[in-house]
Amino acid sequence: MKFSSSILSAALLVSASCSSAAAFSTHQRTLSSSSIMRTSSSSTTFLASTTEKSAECSSTTTATLTPEFAGARDQAITTLKAQLPPEALSTLEQPLTHFISEYFQSLSDSAAAGTKNPDGSEVTPQQAVKNMLTTLSYGLKYGLGKDKFIFENVRHMALRGADFNDTSVIDSRYEEDSLKEKLGPDVTTDFYAAGCEFFRPSMDLEHSVVLGQDNLKQAREQIDAGENVIFLANHQSEADPQVVSCLFETVGKEMGDLAAHVTYVAGHKVTTDALAVPFSMGRNLLCIHSKKHIDADPETKPAKSRQNMTAMNSMLKGLKEGGMAIWVAPSGGRDRRNVESGKIPIAPFDQKTVDMFRLMGNKSKVPTHFYPMAMVSYDLCPPPDFVEAGVGEQRNVRFTPIGIAICDEVPNVGGAEKRHLFTEKAEEECIAGYTDLLKGLKMDKYIPEEYSL
Repeated sequence: MKFSSSILSAALLVSASCSSAAAFSTHQRTLSSSSIMRTSSSSTTFLASTTEKSAECSSTTTATLTPEFAGARDQAITTLKAQLPPEALSTLEQPLTHFISEYFQSLSDSAAAGTKNPDGSEVTPQQAVKNMLTTLSYGLKYGLGKDKFIFENVRHMALRGADFNDTSVIDSRYEEDSLKEKLGPDVTTDFYAAGCEFFRPSMDLEHSVVLGQDNLKQAREQIDAGENVIFLANHQSEADPQVVSCLFETVGKEMGDLAAHVTYVAGHKVTTDALAVPFSMGRNLLCIHSKKHIDADPETKPAKSRQNMTAMNSMLKGLKEGGMAIWVAPSGGRDRRNVESGKIPIAPFDQKTVDMFRLMGNKSKVPTHFYPMAMVSYDLCPPPDFVEAGVGEQRNVRFTPIGIAICDEVPNVGGAEKRHLFTEKAEEECIAGYTDLLKGLKMDKYIPEEYSL
Protein backbone atom coordinates (compact mmCIF):
# COMPACT_ATOMS: atom_id res chain seq x y z
CA MET A 1 0.00 0.00 0.00
CA LYS A 2 1.37 3.39 -0.96
CA PHE A 3 0.28 6.73 0.39
CA SER A 4 -0.09 9.93 -1.60
CA SER A 5 1.19 13.29 -0.43
CA SER A 6 -2.25 14.93 -0.13
CA ILE A 7 -2.56 14.99 3.65
CA LEU A 8 1.16 15.60 4.13
CA SER A 9 0.89 18.69 1.92
CA ALA A 10 -2.15 19.87 3.82
CA ALA A 11 -0.40 19.23 7.10
CA LEU A 12 2.52 21.36 6.04
CA LEU A 13 0.06 24.14 5.24
CA VAL A 14 -1.47 23.73 8.68
CA SER A 15 1.97 24.04 10.24
CA ALA A 16 2.79 27.09 8.19
CA SER A 17 -0.46 28.76 9.19
CA CYS A 18 0.20 28.07 12.89
CA SER A 19 3.92 28.81 12.99
CA SER A 20 7.03 28.75 10.85
CA ALA A 21 8.58 26.10 13.10
CA ALA A 22 9.95 22.70 12.14
CA ALA A 23 8.45 20.53 9.41
CA PHE A 24 7.68 16.84 9.62
CA SER A 25 10.14 14.01 10.11
CA THR A 26 11.22 12.07 7.04
CA HIS A 27 9.64 8.80 8.16
CA GLN A 28 6.10 10.20 8.30
CA ARG A 29 3.56 8.48 6.06
CA THR A 30 0.42 10.10 4.66
CA LEU A 31 -3.14 8.98 3.99
CA SER A 32 -4.58 8.69 0.52
CA SER A 33 -8.18 8.35 -0.56
CA SER A 34 -7.30 5.15 -2.41
CA SER A 35 -5.78 3.56 0.70
CA ILE A 36 -8.79 4.48 2.80
CA MET A 37 -11.13 3.24 0.05
CA ARG A 38 -9.47 -0.18 0.16
CA THR A 39 -9.96 -0.43 3.92
CA SER A 40 -13.44 1.04 4.22
CA SER A 41 -15.06 -2.39 4.25
CA SER A 42 -13.32 -3.03 7.58
CA SER A 43 -13.75 0.46 8.93
CA THR A 44 -16.34 -0.46 11.52
CA THR A 45 -13.52 -1.79 13.71
CA PHE A 46 -11.40 1.34 13.43
CA LEU A 47 -11.99 3.59 16.41
CA ALA A 48 -15.65 2.58 16.59
CA SER A 49 -17.63 4.32 19.32
CA THR A 50 -18.30 2.50 22.53
CA THR A 51 -21.87 1.67 23.40
CA GLU A 52 -21.24 2.57 27.04
CA LYS A 53 -18.82 5.28 28.10
CA SER A 54 -18.54 7.62 31.00
CA ALA A 55 -20.28 10.96 30.83
CA GLU A 56 -17.02 12.59 31.80
CA CYS A 57 -15.16 11.07 28.88
CA SER A 58 -17.88 11.89 26.37
CA SER A 59 -17.91 15.58 27.23
CA THR A 60 -16.71 18.11 24.70
CA THR A 61 -13.00 18.89 24.67
CA THR A 62 -12.94 21.86 22.34
CA ALA A 63 -13.96 24.77 24.60
CA THR A 64 -10.51 25.74 25.87
CA LEU A 65 -8.41 25.13 22.79
CA THR A 66 -6.11 28.00 21.93
CA PRO A 67 -6.86 29.58 18.54
CA GLU A 68 -3.66 28.09 17.08
CA PHE A 69 -4.48 24.55 18.17
CA ALA A 70 -8.15 24.96 17.22
CA GLY A 71 -7.20 26.11 13.74
CA ALA A 72 -4.76 23.24 13.29
CA ARG A 73 -7.31 20.74 14.55
CA ASP A 74 -10.07 22.03 12.28
CA GLN A 75 -7.86 21.99 9.23
CA ALA A 76 -6.60 18.49 10.09
CA ILE A 77 -10.17 17.21 10.45
CA THR A 78 -11.24 18.91 7.23
CA THR A 79 -8.30 17.40 5.38
CA LEU A 80 -8.98 13.94 6.78
CA LYS A 81 -12.69 14.06 5.94
CA ALA A 82 -11.88 15.16 2.40
CA GLN A 83 -9.84 11.97 1.98
CA LEU A 84 -12.50 9.62 3.33
CA PRO A 85 -14.73 8.07 0.65
CA PRO A 86 -18.48 8.65 1.17
CA GLU A 87 -19.14 5.07 2.26
CA ALA A 88 -16.59 5.39 5.07
CA LEU A 89 -17.84 8.69 6.50
CA SER A 90 -20.68 7.12 8.48
CA THR A 91 -18.35 4.82 10.42
CA LEU A 92 -15.07 6.73 10.56
CA GLU A 93 -15.95 10.43 10.73
CA GLN A 94 -17.27 10.61 14.30
CA PRO A 95 -14.69 8.42 16.08
CA LEU A 96 -11.75 9.92 14.17
CA THR A 97 -12.99 13.46 14.78
CA HIS A 98 -13.42 12.68 18.47
CA PHE A 99 -9.93 11.21 18.76
CA ILE A 100 -8.34 14.13 16.91
CA SER A 101 -10.21 16.65 19.09
CA GLU A 102 -9.16 14.84 22.26
CA TYR A 103 -5.52 14.73 21.26
CA PHE A 104 -5.33 18.36 20.15
CA GLN A 105 -6.97 19.42 23.42
CA SER A 106 -4.43 17.46 25.46
CA LEU A 107 -1.50 19.00 23.59
CA SER A 108 -3.04 22.46 23.80
CA ASP A 109 -3.25 22.02 27.58
CA SER A 110 0.31 20.70 27.56
CA ALA A 111 1.58 23.74 25.68
CA ALA A 112 -0.31 26.09 27.99
CA ALA A 113 1.39 24.43 30.97
CA GLY A 114 4.80 25.14 29.44
CA THR A 115 5.66 21.50 28.77
CA LYS A 116 8.91 20.93 26.89
CA ASN A 117 9.85 18.13 24.53
CA PRO A 118 12.97 16.07 25.34
CA ASP A 119 15.04 18.35 23.07
CA GLY A 120 13.84 21.42 24.96
CA SER A 121 11.46 22.63 22.27
CA GLU A 122 7.88 23.71 22.96
CA VAL A 123 4.80 21.59 22.29
CA THR A 124 3.20 23.06 19.16
CA PRO A 125 0.11 22.70 16.94
CA GLN A 126 2.26 21.38 14.10
CA GLN A 127 3.62 18.70 16.44
CA ALA A 128 0.03 17.63 17.15
CA VAL A 129 -0.68 17.48 13.41
CA LYS A 130 2.45 15.45 12.71
CA ASN A 131 1.86 12.97 15.53
CA MET A 132 -1.82 12.49 14.73
CA LEU A 133 -1.52 12.09 10.96
CA THR A 134 1.43 9.75 11.33
CA THR A 135 -0.48 7.59 13.80
CA LEU A 136 -3.63 7.49 11.67
CA SER A 137 -1.62 6.59 8.59
CA TYR A 138 0.04 3.70 10.41
CA GLY A 139 -3.32 2.57 11.76
CA LEU A 140 -4.90 2.48 8.30
CA LYS A 141 -1.89 0.84 6.72
CA TYR A 142 -1.06 -1.80 9.32
CA GLY A 143 -4.41 -2.16 11.06
CA LEU A 144 -6.70 -2.55 8.05
CA GLY A 145 -6.74 -3.68 4.44
CA LYS A 146 -4.42 -5.85 2.38
CA ASP A 147 -1.25 -4.59 4.08
CA LYS A 148 -2.51 -5.33 7.59
CA PHE A 149 0.35 -6.31 9.88
CA ILE A 150 -0.01 -9.88 11.12
CA PHE A 151 1.57 -10.79 14.46
CA GLU A 152 2.70 -14.21 13.32
CA ASN A 153 4.28 -15.28 16.62
CA VAL A 154 2.76 -15.27 20.09
CA ARG A 155 5.99 -13.64 21.25
CA HIS A 156 6.52 -10.49 19.20
CA MET A 157 9.80 -8.60 19.32
CA ALA A 158 9.64 -4.83 18.95
CA LEU A 159 10.30 -3.35 15.51
CA ARG A 160 12.89 -0.68 16.24
CA GLY A 161 13.85 0.09 12.62
CA ALA A 162 16.83 -0.89 10.50
CA ASP A 163 19.97 1.22 10.20
CA PHE A 164 21.45 -0.08 6.98
CA ASN A 165 24.44 2.20 7.43
CA ASP A 166 25.50 0.24 10.51
CA THR A 167 25.29 -3.46 9.71
CA SER A 168 26.94 -4.40 13.02
CA VAL A 169 23.77 -3.62 15.00
CA ILE A 170 21.05 -4.46 12.48
CA ASP A 171 18.22 -6.71 13.65
CA SER A 172 18.53 -9.92 11.62
CA ARG A 173 14.80 -9.82 10.88
CA TYR A 174 15.38 -6.77 8.70
CA GLU A 175 17.58 -8.85 6.43
CA GLU A 176 14.52 -10.87 5.44
CA ASP A 177 12.82 -9.79 2.24
CA SER A 178 9.39 -10.58 3.69
CA LEU A 179 9.72 -7.94 6.43
CA LYS A 180 11.23 -5.40 4.05
CA GLU A 181 8.32 -5.89 1.69
CA LYS A 182 5.78 -5.74 4.52
CA LEU A 183 7.11 -2.46 5.93
CA GLY A 184 8.15 -0.85 2.65
CA PRO A 185 9.38 2.71 3.26
CA ASP A 186 8.73 2.26 6.99
CA VAL A 187 11.55 -0.28 7.29
CA THR A 188 13.68 2.30 9.11
CA THR A 189 10.88 3.42 11.44
CA ASP A 190 11.37 2.87 15.17
CA PHE A 191 7.79 2.04 16.20
CA TYR A 192 8.79 2.01 19.88
CA ALA A 193 10.02 5.60 19.70
CA ALA A 194 7.02 6.63 17.58
CA GLY A 195 4.62 5.40 20.26
CA CYS A 196 6.47 7.28 22.99
CA GLU A 197 6.62 10.44 20.88
CA PHE A 198 2.86 10.30 20.41
CA PHE A 199 1.89 10.06 24.08
CA ARG A 200 4.78 11.87 25.80
CA PRO A 201 3.48 15.44 25.25
CA SER A 202 0.15 14.41 26.85
CA MET A 203 2.00 13.44 30.04
CA ASP A 204 2.65 16.12 32.64
CA LEU A 205 6.03 14.62 33.47
CA GLU A 206 7.10 17.62 35.55
CA HIS A 207 4.43 16.79 38.13
CA SER A 208 4.54 13.00 37.72
CA VAL A 209 5.88 10.61 40.34
CA VAL A 210 8.13 7.54 40.36
CA LEU A 211 8.24 5.82 43.75
CA GLY A 212 10.39 2.87 44.78
CA GLN A 213 13.42 3.84 42.70
CA ASP A 214 15.70 1.73 44.93
CA ASN A 215 13.55 -1.29 44.09
CA LEU A 216 13.75 -0.41 40.41
CA LYS A 217 17.53 -0.19 40.64
CA GLN A 218 17.63 -3.58 42.34
CA ALA A 219 15.44 -5.11 39.63
CA ARG A 220 17.74 -3.68 36.96
CA GLU A 221 20.78 -5.21 38.68
CA GLN A 222 19.07 -8.60 38.85
CA ILE A 223 18.26 -8.48 35.14
CA ASP A 224 21.83 -7.45 34.32
CA ALA A 225 23.01 -10.49 36.32
CA GLY A 226 20.99 -12.77 34.02
CA GLU A 227 18.07 -13.24 36.41
CA ASN A 228 14.42 -12.64 35.58
CA VAL A 229 12.06 -9.96 36.87
CA ILE A 230 8.27 -10.03 36.63
CA PHE A 231 6.32 -6.85 37.40
CA LEU A 232 2.82 -7.63 38.73
CA ALA A 233 0.97 -4.44 37.84
CA ASN A 234 -2.45 -2.90 37.90
CA HIS A 235 -3.49 -1.65 34.46
CA GLN A 236 -5.28 1.65 33.85
CA SER A 237 -4.89 2.84 30.25
CA GLU A 238 -4.00 1.72 26.77
CA ALA A 239 -0.91 3.90 27.03
CA ASP A 240 0.55 2.04 30.03
CA PRO A 241 3.59 0.74 28.07
CA GLN A 242 4.37 4.32 27.04
CA VAL A 243 3.79 5.45 30.64
CA VAL A 244 6.40 2.93 31.83
CA SER A 245 8.87 4.07 29.17
CA CYS A 246 8.48 7.80 29.70
CA LEU A 247 8.58 7.59 33.50
CA PHE A 248 11.54 5.20 33.57
CA GLU A 249 13.37 7.63 31.27
CA THR A 250 12.95 10.36 33.88
CA VAL A 251 14.90 8.20 36.35
CA GLY A 252 17.85 7.82 34.00
CA LYS A 253 19.07 6.42 30.71
CA GLU A 254 19.69 2.95 32.15
CA MET A 255 16.10 2.76 33.31
CA GLY A 256 14.91 4.05 29.95
CA ASP A 257 16.82 1.19 28.33
CA LEU A 258 15.20 -1.22 30.77
CA ALA A 259 11.74 0.02 29.75
CA ALA A 260 12.52 -0.78 26.11
CA HIS A 261 13.61 -4.27 27.19
CA VAL A 262 10.36 -5.13 29.01
CA THR A 263 8.02 -7.72 27.48
CA TYR A 264 4.31 -6.94 27.96
CA VAL A 265 1.71 -9.65 28.41
CA ALA A 266 -1.18 -8.48 26.25
CA GLY A 267 -4.57 -9.69 25.09
CA HIS A 268 -5.91 -10.03 21.56
CA LYS A 269 -7.10 -6.42 21.27
CA VAL A 270 -3.62 -4.94 20.98
CA THR A 271 -2.91 -7.00 17.86
CA THR A 272 -6.33 -6.69 16.21
CA ASP A 273 -7.56 -3.16 16.97
CA ALA A 274 -6.47 -1.00 14.05
CA LEU A 275 -5.30 1.97 16.09
CA ALA A 276 -3.50 -0.20 18.65
CA VAL A 277 -1.56 -2.21 16.05
CA PRO A 278 1.20 0.33 15.24
CA PHE A 279 1.83 0.93 18.95
CA SER A 280 2.01 -2.85 19.49
CA MET A 281 4.47 -3.24 16.62
CA GLY A 282 6.95 -1.25 18.70
CA ARG A 283 6.65 -3.39 21.83
CA ASN A 284 7.96 -6.74 23.00
CA LEU A 285 4.75 -8.72 23.48
CA LEU A 286 3.49 -12.03 24.74
CA CYS A 287 -0.01 -12.45 23.36
CA ILE A 288 -2.16 -14.28 25.89
CA HIS A 289 -5.95 -14.37 26.05
CA SER A 290 -7.36 -13.54 29.46
CA LYS A 291 -9.79 -16.03 31.02
CA LYS A 292 -12.73 -13.63 30.66
CA HIS A 293 -12.17 -13.32 26.90
CA ILE A 294 -11.53 -17.05 26.40
CA ASP A 295 -14.86 -17.88 28.02
CA ALA A 296 -16.72 -15.16 26.10
CA ASP A 297 -16.93 -17.28 22.91
CA PRO A 298 -17.20 -21.07 23.39
CA GLU A 299 -16.52 -21.74 19.70
CA THR A 300 -13.10 -20.09 19.76
CA LYS A 301 -12.16 -21.22 23.26
CA PRO A 302 -10.13 -24.31 22.14
CA ALA A 303 -8.07 -22.27 19.65
CA LYS A 304 -7.43 -19.51 22.19
CA SER A 305 -6.42 -22.07 24.80
CA ARG A 306 -3.92 -23.61 22.39
CA GLN A 307 -2.50 -20.19 21.63
CA ASN A 308 -2.10 -19.52 25.33
CA MET A 309 -0.21 -22.79 25.75
CA THR A 310 2.12 -21.80 22.91
CA ALA A 311 2.64 -18.41 24.52
CA MET A 312 3.50 -20.00 27.86
CA ASN A 313 6.05 -22.28 26.21
CA SER A 314 7.58 -19.28 24.47
CA MET A 315 7.74 -17.37 27.74
CA LEU A 316 9.34 -20.33 29.51
CA LYS A 317 12.01 -20.44 26.84
CA GLY A 318 12.76 -16.76 27.42
CA LEU A 319 12.89 -17.22 31.18
CA LYS A 320 15.31 -20.13 30.79
CA GLU A 321 17.59 -17.87 28.76
CA GLY A 322 17.55 -15.42 31.67
CA GLY A 323 17.66 -11.64 31.87
CA MET A 324 13.98 -11.33 30.97
CA ALA A 325 11.72 -8.53 32.25
CA ILE A 326 7.97 -9.10 32.04
CA TRP A 327 5.05 -6.75 32.77
CA VAL A 328 1.72 -8.45 33.43
CA ALA A 329 -1.61 -7.29 34.82
CA PRO A 330 -2.88 -10.25 36.90
CA SER A 331 -6.38 -8.77 36.86
CA GLY A 332 -6.66 -9.54 33.15
CA GLY A 333 -7.82 -6.03 32.25
CA ARG A 334 -7.89 -2.35 33.13
CA ASP A 335 -9.11 -0.78 36.34
CA ARG A 336 -12.61 0.68 35.97
CA ARG A 337 -14.09 3.75 37.58
CA ASN A 338 -16.95 3.28 40.02
CA VAL A 339 -19.64 5.28 38.22
CA GLU A 340 -21.49 6.03 41.44
CA SER A 341 -18.62 7.20 43.65
CA GLY A 342 -16.10 8.29 41.03
CA LYS A 343 -13.41 6.27 42.83
CA ILE A 344 -10.98 4.11 40.87
CA PRO A 345 -10.18 0.83 42.64
CA ILE A 346 -7.52 -1.57 41.45
CA ALA A 347 -9.03 -4.60 39.71
CA PRO A 348 -8.42 -7.74 41.84
CA PHE A 349 -5.41 -9.91 41.00
CA ASP A 350 -6.39 -13.31 39.62
CA GLN A 351 -4.95 -16.13 41.72
CA LYS A 352 -4.47 -18.56 38.82
CA THR A 353 -2.67 -15.96 36.72
CA VAL A 354 -0.17 -15.24 39.49
CA ASP A 355 0.26 -18.98 40.13
CA MET A 356 1.06 -19.56 36.47
CA PHE A 357 3.81 -16.95 36.39
CA ARG A 358 5.31 -18.25 39.62
CA LEU A 359 5.26 -21.76 38.15
CA MET A 360 6.99 -20.60 34.97
CA GLY A 361 9.64 -18.85 37.05
CA ASN A 362 10.30 -21.98 39.06
CA LYS A 363 10.39 -24.21 35.99
CA SER A 364 12.94 -21.95 34.30
CA LYS A 365 15.54 -22.88 36.95
CA VAL A 366 16.72 -19.25 36.72
CA PRO A 367 16.18 -16.95 39.73
CA THR A 368 12.94 -15.06 39.07
CA HIS A 369 11.93 -12.03 41.10
CA PHE A 370 8.44 -10.57 41.53
CA TYR A 371 7.81 -6.87 42.09
CA PRO A 372 4.30 -5.42 42.43
CA MET A 373 4.02 -2.28 40.28
CA ALA A 374 1.35 0.30 41.02
CA MET A 375 0.32 2.55 38.16
CA VAL A 376 -1.71 5.76 37.98
CA SER A 377 -2.54 6.58 34.37
CA TYR A 378 -6.34 6.48 34.27
CA ASP A 379 -6.80 10.14 33.34
CA LEU A 380 -4.31 9.90 30.46
CA CYS A 381 -6.59 7.64 28.40
CA PRO A 382 -9.78 7.06 30.39
CA PRO A 383 -11.25 3.66 29.45
CA PRO A 384 -14.95 2.89 29.06
CA ASP A 385 -16.69 2.30 32.38
CA PHE A 386 -17.71 -1.19 31.32
CA VAL A 387 -15.69 -4.04 29.84
CA GLU A 388 -16.30 -4.67 26.14
CA ALA A 389 -15.34 -7.89 24.38
CA GLY A 390 -14.85 -6.38 20.93
CA VAL A 391 -12.21 -4.05 19.52
CA GLY A 392 -12.54 -0.43 18.47
CA GLU A 393 -13.39 1.47 21.64
CA GLN A 394 -13.64 5.26 21.59
CA ARG A 395 -10.33 6.90 22.46
CA ASN A 396 -10.02 9.65 25.05
CA VAL A 397 -6.80 11.56 25.82
CA ARG A 398 -6.03 13.99 28.65
CA PHE A 399 -2.99 16.04 29.65
CA THR A 400 -2.30 14.82 33.17
CA PRO A 401 0.38 13.79 35.65
CA ILE A 402 1.00 10.04 35.91
CA GLY A 403 2.76 7.79 38.36
CA ILE A 404 4.49 4.47 38.96
CA ALA A 405 5.50 2.82 42.22
CA ILE A 406 7.89 -0.15 42.21
CA CYS A 407 6.98 -1.93 45.43
CA ASP A 408 9.16 -4.22 47.53
CA GLU A 409 9.98 -7.60 46.05
CA VAL A 410 7.65 -10.39 47.14
CA PRO A 411 9.75 -13.52 47.78
CA ASN A 412 8.70 -16.45 45.61
CA VAL A 413 8.46 -18.93 48.48
CA GLY A 414 5.79 -21.15 49.99
CA GLY A 415 4.04 -24.31 48.88
CA ALA A 416 0.79 -24.83 47.01
CA GLU A 417 -1.28 -24.75 50.19
CA LYS A 418 -0.16 -21.16 50.87
CA ARG A 419 -0.02 -19.83 47.33
CA HIS A 420 -2.96 -17.50 47.99
CA LEU A 421 -0.80 -15.65 50.51
CA PHE A 422 1.64 -14.65 47.77
CA THR A 423 -1.13 -13.22 45.59
CA GLU A 424 -2.70 -11.42 48.53
CA LYS A 425 0.66 -9.91 49.51
CA ALA A 426 1.38 -8.77 45.94
CA GLU A 427 -2.04 -7.15 45.65
CA GLU A 428 -1.73 -5.49 49.06
CA GLU A 429 1.65 -4.02 48.09
CA CYS A 430 0.20 -2.77 44.80
CA ILE A 431 -2.75 -1.13 46.58
CA ALA A 432 -0.42 0.54 49.09
CA GLY A 433 1.78 1.88 46.30
CA TYR A 434 -1.26 3.00 44.35
CA THR A 435 -2.63 4.90 47.35
CA ASP A 436 0.73 6.59 47.92
CA LEU A 437 0.84 7.61 44.26
CA LEU A 438 -2.64 9.12 44.31
CA LYS A 439 -1.76 11.10 47.41
CA GLY A 440 1.53 12.26 45.88
CA LEU A 441 -0.24 13.29 42.69
CA LYS A 442 -2.97 15.10 44.67
CA MET A 443 -5.58 12.73 43.25
CA ASP A 444 -7.01 11.70 46.61
CA LYS A 445 -10.53 11.89 45.13
CA TYR A 446 -9.86 8.59 43.33
CA ILE A 447 -8.85 6.65 46.47
CA PRO A 448 -11.55 4.10 47.39
CA GLU A 449 -12.77 4.44 50.95
CA GLU A 450 -11.72 0.88 51.80
CA TYR A 451 -8.08 1.78 50.95
CA SER A 452 -8.09 4.42 53.68
CA LEU A 453 -9.22 2.09 56.46
